[in-house]
Amino acid sequence: MKPKPKIGAHVSIRGGYGRAARFAWESGATSFQYFPKNPRSLKLKTVDIRDTRDCALFCQEKGITSIAHTPYAINMAANRDDATPRKVYVDSLLNDLEIAEACGSLGIVVHFGHFAGMEPLQGYQNIIQCMNETLESWEGNAKLLIENQAGNHGTEGITLEELVKVRELSQFPEKIGFCLDTCHAFAAGIWNPEHTEDLLERGNQLGFWPHLVAVHLNDSKFPFDSRRDRHAGIGKGYIGEEGLKRLITSDPLRKKSVVLETEKGSDGSHRNEIATVRSWFEAGARK
Repeated sequence: MKPKPKIGAHVSIRGGYGRAARFAWESGATSFQYFPKNPRSLKLKTVDIRDTRDCALFCQEKGITSIAHTPYAINMAANRDDATPRKVYVDSLLNDLEIAEACGSLGIVVHFGHFAGMEPLQGYQNIIQCMNETLESWEGNAKLLIENQAGNHGTEGITLEELVKVRELSQFPEKIGFCLDTCHAFAAGIWNPEHTEDLLERGNQLGFWPHLVAVHLNDSKFPFDSRRDRHAGIGKGYIGEEGLKRLITSDPLRKKSVVLETEKGSDGSHRNEIATVRSWFEAGARK
């Protein structure tokens, strides 16, 4: 029997990590994403061993995968002596890794980073150094998962080449993976759904796909190459259901952990969208 595709959505940790896992499962998910701590703050959070173990054991029992998403304030491209020193970001990332590891998660998703007017070379160097300082003492299985950006804050981090290169130049590439956001790729102009084969081939040439761990499956409220980061419901945006289906069921992506970051349904879950995406895989299996 073939393993079920890992499809789910972002869920709240109100009530604990274990409750988040159960909510995901009850909505038909086999994967989910969560914020390990307050998404608007870099304040460190004590690891609740009882709660994280409950999450890990439940996920193991049900065959669920999970990923954590770092707070929005994280900027790996920041200078060491900025108003928020790099050490604050490093400590926060380590805290997220510890929580994710305790929950049995695959890794923590972190945005590539914003240069905010600095020289691009300095920005790339800062990202690599931030990752090095974060991972030099990290011995867990949870990985740092770099996410591609939409281009709404600048051109940095929008290409597969950039993600591959900073990983390659880091001291600990084995501790780093990727998270591909479909809305971001579309908005940045690197993925045209009418020519999905071009993105797949580019990823093959760069060696991107073997290190892809998770996918943020989102439609887009704005057109191709708009540099606007606004998610739409599955099949309700400019990408469309067929475009998303063609990409997510392709060989390099079909076995990855897939997470929806769209608006919740009337019942407060993503049950209907999860069922829709799962049907794409089931249709392919019947052929």
